[in-house]
Amino acid sequence: MRPTIIDFLNESVEKYANNPFLWEKGDKGYQPTTYAEIKEQAHTLAAGLIKLGVKQGDKVALLSEGRNAWIIGELGILHAGAINVPLSIKLEESNDLIFRLIHSEAKYILVSGNQLKKIRTIAAALPDIKNVVIFDQQIDYEAKEIPLAQLLNWGKGILTKNPEYVNAIASKIKPDDLANISYTSGTTADPKGIMLTHRNYTANVEQALTLMSIPPTYRTLIILPLDHCFAHVAGFYSFMATGASVATVQAGKTGMETLKNIPINIKEIQPDLLLSVPALAKSFKKNIETSIKSKGAVVNWLFNTALNMAYSYNKEGHNKGEGFQFWKKPLLNLFDKILFTKVREGFGGKLKFFIGGGALLDIDLQRFYYAIGMPMFQGYGLSEATPIISSNGLERHKLGSSGYLVKPMELKICDTDGNTLPNGQKGEIVIKGENVMAGYYKNKKTTAETIKDGWLHTGDMGYMDADGFLYVVGRFKSLLIGSDGEKYSPEGIEESLADNSHFIDQVILHNNQDAYTTALIVPNKEALKRYVHRKHPSMDWSTKEAKELALNKLQREINEYRKGGKFEGAFPERWLPAAIAVIGEPFTEQNGLVNSTMKVIRGKVEERYADRIAKLYEAGGKDIISNENIEALS
Repeated sequence: MRPTIIDFLNESVEKYANNPFLWEKGDKGYQPTTYAEIKEQAHTLAAGLIKLGVKQGDKVALLSEGRNAWIIGELGILHAGAINVPLSIKLEESNDLIFRLIHSEAKYILVSGNQLKKIRTIAAALPDIKNVVIFDQQIDYEAKEIPLAQLLNWGKGILTKNPEYVNAIASKIKPDDLANISYTSGTTADPKGIMLTHRNYTANVEQALTLMSIPPTYRTLIILPLDHCFAHVAGFYSFMATGASVATVQAGKTGMETLKNIPINIKEIQPDLLLSVPALAKSFKKNIETSIKSKGAVVNWLFNTALNMAYSYNKEGHNKGEGFQFWKKPLLNLFDKILFTKVREGFGGKLKFFIGGGALLDIDLQRFYYAIGMPMFQGYGLSEATPIISSNGLERHKLGSSGYLVKPMELKICDTDGNTLPNGQKGEIVIKGENVMAGYYKNKKTTAETIKDGWLHTGDMGYMDADGFLYVVGRFKSLLIGSDGEKYSPEGIEESLADNSHFIDQVILHNNQDAYTTALIVPNKEALKRYVHRKHPSMDWSTKEAKELALNKLQREINEYRKGGKFEGAFPERWLPAAIAVIGEPFTEQNGLVNSTMKVIRGKVEERYADRIAKLYEAGGKDIISNENIEALS
């Protein structure tokens, strides 16, 4: 059987009608909505959407913070036979939103009150949008805007007369019909729209559940953006398929306010399982360490002693307690009782484990959470695979690995010529299964380059060990990864910086799950010398003042891509380099940094200048005026 998402919901309503599915915080704290109620609300919204004019195959964009209305919104769209285009609330730049809405051919938008301003700002550029449905009541409504309440009233009226109205339409939806067009965070004006079908999602849920079990009693708090397919599969659809329940974070008026609500909401919901990304994991760890330090020197010493003992006992998880470590077990049980239990209470006290996705978790982070009794298991995937490919879990894990493969799915490791490599050898991770996307929307060329004979070429490098665990070790292609796991291609930015500035000859961007992007820049020294001479004819190039003048000019060249610059909006600001290392010699074939086709070998550049890159992430690293940069201009 190849179920649709609608089949999943129907089956769960049959089995778990009175179980709470969604939890949302209001004036009276968190309140549950049952499976039966969610189905009724989804049908009501679907009927309202159909009355509004939504037809099978139409694209409906959804821009909102995580909340019940988001999930019911998607279910309503799918029951109407339409396709959801989920949009990230992090999209601030007008061109980012405009591109996705126009490229996807969206005809309708569902939007929260908090995000409405973005849509109103660009409304004039969206002539094909027929209606904007607003989740929250507004004082005034502009042209084409309609309150969600009105749609729900229409839906109730239709279903009162004909209870089977939505069922009749939903029953026509096939497993290979599109559920989402999910956009990558492209660095140029044309991010790719990943087409994910109903079966992509249900297959990946079935695959994910071969790695872990989710009892109907489980709760999770989704702290990741709902627009991403990781939150879809590992969050609400896996929980929906098993009768478990899902809570969303209480939205604040600002992003920072929402972030502050996360630890409060975790205590209130007492989740059994959480999804995380490295940035959140580091933040939680920092909060724990700050709390421990505040309790005084003795508690801090005791905590660190307990941690170090746990690290040596646990090893990589699968081999914990081996050898002469057995004597530590009673002491660790004591430490757990007097220390680690208290830490876990800050996470509600019921948390069994985290699943880390989006980017690779530092092994030290994994060891920390494993030690305190809340393992953060690394998983691996990408949106084109809907997204889960592998994960560690309670039953089977090796810290440092990306886990065991989902089933059924085929995976091979390939060299640059496409030949399959044996266990232990590094190459590109290539997979085949029902979780592989239908392709990139309106982009046959890139689809054909990415999916060959049903095999998805991930662009990531890894290897399999003898025990069947996958290790992801970097990028097979030159994709960079932000701290939240978003991948982006650096070439467009690098080429633009070099092409549009007389003062920049070569650029290599770096981001390997770091807080910000950095750049190695080979400057045009002669152009900089001429610039300094024009500004101060009497200034000697050998002086520190001349070098500082030149470095500030380089910084201004980068700033032309930021707000107010002449290239503003060419790329999302978050991918622009926040810190710069000036390199004294060019990347050439002679020094081994350029290949025979004159392409810079990114890995070799990063390896050679690893120390310079590391300094860019230290305190003061963002200041372009540094001894190293001054010396590079000599």
